[in-house]
Amino acid sequence: MERESGKSKVPQAMRNVFGVIMIIVYVAMGVLCLCGAFPQLSGNFEWLRWVGGVLLVVYGFWRAYRQFKGIDPDVTTRY
Repeated sequence: MERESGKSKVPQAMRNVFGVIMIIVYVAMGVLCLCGAFPQLSGNFEWLRWVGGVLLVVYGFWRAYRQFKGIDPDVTTRY
């Protein structure tokens, strides 16, 4: 059906481009939260802005590490 002989129709280059874009999005959103660009989201919970920002930046770096080390799991061969 979608896969022929265990290969996905999505090229590896497109997966890499999407991975890099998502890394940029996570780190940028984390930095924006830490800078206070979204004050209406945190309201009276200032600590929520800090925790959310740090978590987004850390997850962005973790995702970058997995992407560039090549240890990101291949979801096309899982099922």
